Amino acid sequence: MSTATTPSASPAPARSNTGSASRPGGARAVLASVGGQNLSLIGALVLVVVLFTSLNANFLSWDNMRVIGEAATIAGLLAVVQTVVIICGGLDISVGSQTGLASVISAMVFTSAGSSAPLGIAAALLVGAAVGLVNGAVIIYGRVNPTIATLAGLAAYKGVAQLLSDGRAQGYVLGDPVFVFLSRGSLAGIPIMIWILALVAAAVHVLLTYTDIGRNIYALGGNDTAARLAGINLNKYLLAAYALTGTVAALAGILLTARTGSGQPVSGSEGLELQAITAAALGGCALKGGKGTIGGTLLAVALLGTLQNGLTIQGINTFWQNVAQGLLLVAAVVIQQRRNRERAVGLPA
Repeated sequence: MSTATTPSASPAPARSNTGSASRPGGARAVLASVGGQNLSLIGALVLVVVLFTSLNANFLSWDNMRVIGEAATIAGLLAVVQTVVIICGGLDISVGSQTGLASVISAMVFTSAGSSAPLGIAAALLVGAAVGLVNGAVIIYGRVNPTIATLAGLAAYKGVAQLLSDGRAQGYVLGDPVFVFLSRGSLAGIPIMIWILALVAAAVHVLLTYTDIGRNIYALGGNDTAARLAGINLNKYLLAAYALTGTVAALAGILLTARTGSGQPVSGSEGLELQAITAAALGGCALKGGKGTIGGTLLAVALLGTLQNGLTIQGINTFWQNVAQGLLLVAAVVIQQRRNRERAVGLPA
């Protein structure tokens, strides 16, 4: 994992493993990010759908697809920004706790401000951005390993949420038109929550693929020494990446509040960090940084969400679902390391 520390050597130009210097445009970019590098994910998703459809004829119904999409939205938002942080060479284990804290803040401010949804939402987003900046500052200026820093954040933010809420659901938003719109609204038959995930994912994809900011982010994770020698302000990009993560985690917390009707200090946000990291790794993110795509991450989110839904329909215990998710994460890392070794010795990946 990369921190703000940067030894001085290696004047090699900073290049992304995703090919930032030769990134195709238009439809080719979509195929490259979604299909070209992730055919195995697409194949796995098709197999899972065929398997569960054969077990339950209603699995492929529109209603169930809608359930899968809505259930995967919150984890999907966190996976998208986790992808950015990992590409930078970092990691954020505290995103689940950030989501719970934002959920509590949004509901409590909503209630104390006379049922004002805009104030509740604004307060949660501000707290999320501030928490992200704190994470980034600890990593950059405190020179703390990202895993350790955000592990501490996981405990601290969960503790703050529990202190504020006394460990219970807080502030009821049921019936408020804004939160009802977020949780139950739809556009062209597609739930608003899914539209929000799509918009955030599209914006981050464009940022990473078509802007100098994106190229610098890949360069930072691929070779931070070369990036610094190329004049890239590493601290600025790392700080912005963690602030973005905190803000989007807060957005996920607001959607959690809308779905459950109240602020959730722990329930509903536990395990989200594992889902986000698993999706990013399965989607092709190199955990050492410098490589990853939003298309791959979204495919992994779809695979995990579909698998979880199918197992739930079949009555498989939630604990076993967690075991399956952990095994998928281990498998993704093992496959990634094997490919890295094959590339190192010049064998086809």
